[in-house]
Amino acid sequence: MDELVNKIMTTAGITAEQSIMALDTVKEFVKEKFPMMAGAVDKLFEGEQKKEDEDYL
Repeated sequence: MDELVNKIMTTAGITAEQSIMALDTVKEFVKEKFPMMAGAVDKLFEGEQKKEDEDYL
């Protein structure tokens, strides 16, 4: 997920916090509009989120 956050930061010229907020917004939008994909979206980012959480411990 870091790679995507960095890509959003660079492309949009925004901070890391803003980039994460944008990414979370897109994830929630996709899950709302395509509920049948919600599980896939969660799984796609689940591994990355766990890795980030472990990095902060």
